[in-house]
Formats: sequence, C-alpha cells, structure tokens
Amino acid sequence: MEEVKITSLFDLTHTIASDYLKGFEYPWEALAGIKDEILALQEKLDKSEYLISGEKNDIYIHKTAKVAPTACINGPCIIGAGTEVRHCAFIRGSALVGSNAVVGNSTELKNVIIFDNAQVPHYNYVGDSILGYRAHMGAGSITSNVKSDNSDVTIKAGVVELLTGRRKVGAFLGDHAEIGCNSVLNPGTVIGKNTNVYPLSMVRGFVPESTIYKNKNERVTKQ
Repeated sequence: MEEVKITSLFDLTHTIASDYLKGFEYPWEALAGIKDEILALQEKLDKSEYLISGEKNDIYIHKTAKVAPTACINGPCIIGAGTEVRHCAFIRGSALVGSNAVVGNSTELKNVIIFDNAQVPHYNYVGDSILGYRAHMGAGSITSNVKSDNSDVTIKAGVVELLTGRRKVGAFLGDHAEIGCNSVLNPGTVIGKNTNVYPLSMVRGFVPESTIYKNKNERVTKQ
C-alpha cells in the first residue's frame, strides 16, 4: 500500500530523524524505537547549541527555542531551534520536536516525532504518532492511541488491512495536513499530504492526500 508508506507521507529533509525513518517502510514501524533514536541523536548534536537538563541529562532544548516556565518536559526529549513550547505544555518523554514548531498550551506529547514547522498549538493530545512538515492540529483535536478493547491496532485503507502488532498506535499526518478543531483521530489513522479534515470529525483509517474530509461518507478530492 504505497500511499501509507513513509516515503509517500513525509519529506524527510524536514526532520533530524530522517536517517532513522529511512530504515522503515511504514511509519508505525518507527514507534518502538523513538526513545532510543532520541538518545542516539543527542550524542551527535552540537551540545554548545543546547540547554541540557534532566536527571539523566536527556532533555535537549535548543538555545533559540522559547519554553514557558510552566511547561513540564520529561526526557528523553529534543526541542529544535526556534520552537515554541507554551504555557502548561506536558511533554511526557520520548518526544522529538523539530525546528520552528509549536507545542501549545495544555498540549501533551508522548512517544512522538514532530517534524519541522508542525503545530499542535492548543489543548492537543498527541501520543505514539508522527506529524509531518507543517502539519497542523486545530484546537482540541487529539490522537486516540488505544482501542477500547486493548487489542492490537490495524491500519485500514479501503479493503486492505495492515497489522501493526502494537497495542498503542496514534496517528500519522502527512506534510501540510490540517486537522480541524475538536476532531478525534482514532487509533491507526493515516492522513495523506495536503489533506484537510473538517472540525468535529471522527476519523478512522486512511484518508488519501489532497482530500477534504468531513466524515467517512463525505469526502472530496481537492481540485
């Protein structure tokens, strides 16, 4: 299923995890190793450019990033250059946040790769997910990363079902994806590049690139 592969969703020049992601075919395959990848990247970074903190010295915040004093950041974590982490943001750990990104007020991140210029600016939960370059989640939109029956997540793309072998899988947003306010991305949702999701939508499965999505029965291709 070409459309849900890493190469179809993301321009890998916009993340320092590019070499890591190139080692996988599908984005959910990368979730298990995010923590170790962050630790490996920290060894390669120019430490003079970062403020390093945490009990294990595993929180790296670029000196040009703007972090509110009320934000809670746990390691391992990397916050890129020019990124803004706003009031009461909660980074639980295993979060790789790119350059010029926004982590907003009361937003929670856990086990994620956030590409450069991506924004989760207001009351978002993003867990076990990857957000592409300039992806944007509107206020209150969240990723749901665990099924109600706690079974492994399956990626559904039309009649095709791809097994992830993981109980926790959030969402994968292609470059320039736009998620409307108060939408819920159910476990294993994949949003293609340049796709817009209406506010208050409940999304499950795969939405192709350059689509306008209102619900599973109302979607059109951008002209």
